[in-house]
Amino acid sequence: MKYFSICLFIVIAPLAFSQNSPYTEVLNYYQTHQNFNGTVLVAKEGKIEFLGGTGLANRDTKAKITNNSTFRIASITKAFTAVLILQLYEKGKLELNVPFGKYFPSYKGNAKNVATIENLLTYSSGIPDKGAKLDMKPYEKQLKLDDFINLYCSENVVDKPGDKSIYSNVEYIILTKIIENITKKPYERVLQEQILIPLKMTHSGMIHTQHYPKGLATSYSVDDSTKVITKDKPYFAENYFGAGAMYSTAEDLFKFDQGIFQEKLLKPATTKLLLKPNPKLGNVAFGVWYADGYGTFSNPFIYRTGGILGASSNWIHSLEDQRCILVLNNTNGTNLYGMSEQLYLVSKGEKPTIK
Repeated sequence: MKYFSICLFIVIAPLAFSQNSPYTEVLNYYQTHQNFNGTVLVAKEGKIEFLGGTGLANRDTKAKITNNSTFRIASITKAFTAVLILQLYEKGKLELNVPFGKYFPSYKGNAKNVATIENLLTYSSGIPDKGAKLDMKPYEKQLKLDDFINLYCSENVVDKPGDKSIYSNVEYIILTKIIENITKKPYERVLQEQILIPLKMTHSGMIHTQHYPKGLATSYSVDDSTKVITKDKPYFAENYFGAGAMYSTAEDLFKFDQGIFQEKLLKPATTKLLLKPNPKLGNVAFGVWYADGYGTFSNPFIYRTGGILGASSNWIHSLEDQRCILVLNNTNGTNLYGMSEQLYLVSKGEKPTIK
């Protein structure tokens, strides 16, 4: 296999800092030592402090990553799906604590009679993830939503709903179908109408393999033992549906962050419901997780990660000092949480602890 050289390239947003700022020092370190190729955004109290990109969006064409590069955001998509579900809840079109079969009567499997919408939102439905045992096979052939659910998301429950939170894509793919059943519209159209257009997220949407969005960063995987970087094999991202099929930019995701925390998408009480942790289930909330603090994040925060092969992403919002940190990467191998910790230190005026 061919080794790829690393080309260091820093792009600083017009509002941002000099090439020698502590933020760019963090980007330089992670690009050099952990193959970070991506975009970073740091904001405080609704204002962007830093926006910058580094590395290559495509290693064949040598196209560089910029502040406007789009990335596969993988499971950050689930946060959008959770918001859409709660918008239906606000409108009285959906109840959270009734079996989901009320909204998906054709579902095959006994879960529709015992697992609730809330169970789906918290990965506690008890439905096993059949597709997880097949690695990328479920994504090698493009499937319609109904066909995918019948093949990979329709097993009988193996745990009592509400007892355990076992992370998978299953529940959020089922939620995708429920959104379509209630609205009588395709998920993608609902996403556009209810979130992307109102928030002016013009560089976000659902990935379609036959026509990728302009500027979508190609994803690459790093072999742990050899450190060889190779382009990810083709797969149908569409098959992740409302569990992981979106693309976006760092700046667009910040608009989504603010849409939540400035209560533009949901009423205050419903926003609290979205972010409320469930201690019994590992502090999972709806589409995101809650943490009392960890590492340099000494105060409570919500977080959401995403990853499909080489595409990886991390979103953290600290609740007391209202800092938002978004990291999007097209080459796996980077400790994105550790990187976020360093960016958080810089935002607080402290020196990063990397050497």
